[in-house]
Amino acid sequence: MNTDISTTEAETGFDRVLAFSIPHRDARGRIARLGPVLDTILSAHDYPAPIRLLLGEALVLTALMGSLMKDPASQLTFQAQAEGAIVDLLVCDYRDGELRGYVRHDSDRLDQVGANPNLEALFGSGYLGITFDLETSAERYQGIVPLEGESLARACESYFVRSEQIPTLIRVGMRNSGKGAIAAGLLIQHFPDGEEGRERLHAREENPEWEHVATLGGSIRHDELVDADLSLEQIVWRLFHEEREVRVEPQAQLTRGCRCTGEHYQKVLAKFPAEELNDMRDQSGTIPVECAFCSKVLDIDV
Repeated sequence: MNTDISTTEAETGFDRVLAFSIPHRDARGRIARLGPVLDTILSAHDYPAPIRLLLGEALVLTALMGSLMKDPASQLTFQAQAEGAIVDLLVCDYRDGELRGYVRHDSDRLDQVGANPNLEALFGSGYLGITFDLETSAERYQGIVPLEGESLARACESYFVRSEQIPTLIRVGMRNSGKGAIAAGLLIQHFPDGEEGRERLHAREENPEWEHVATLGGSIRHDELVDADLSLEQIVWRLFHEEREVRVEPQAQLTRGCRCTGEHYQKVLAKFPAEELNDMRDQSGTIPVECAFCSKVLDIDV
């Protein structure tokens, strides 16, 4: 890895993902930092501080995992649900660099649990579902795990171990300031090797290569992740500068990508019986539909 990394406007790390790999350690990773895109998504609703933090973490995780997909037209959906909890629905998705997210919660009950509620306080005994919709093969893969641990990041680590059998380290940080919110995350895992009869790396009882990489990656501090003066390349350099080779590859710019269009809702509403459509119409004869992701209201003529 080149030690002479200069900080340019393109390397500040806002609203982008950087892919990296350490070939001789059989490891790959992603690092992401959200800024203006995060502010745009959060501004769609008047979320209280704990919900802003929760959604910021979920959006970073969605960007990290979504960027692992090879086909840009494929979609990753990140969904946490719990029945009768303070937060009963959190959903984010990623497709071709486009992010969106929404949280449904009970504001009155949230006020009763203090300023920094943990994952269990927000969701109770909920679950996390991660779905990969692959465009090229038209296949869908879904893994569901309990919402256990101190954070969504820990629940995602559990997902990779249980559903993908890939040891994974994830770290996420978020900061609110007068200049806007910043959320950032780091994901490192083994190459999913061994499909052709070779021994899977993570099947070994001890794996010094992975333990070495996980130790280095786990040393990242939250304040480093959200430091706008550090490029993503510089963070990777700080963590792995003693390695023999580290390959980096910038990914596409991240954007807020809400897909609420009149055409989309016309197709959805066309599946309803005429009697139900009539009950939905307002005085003008159209059906008002509010997008939960961006709060936009569209008047649909069906």
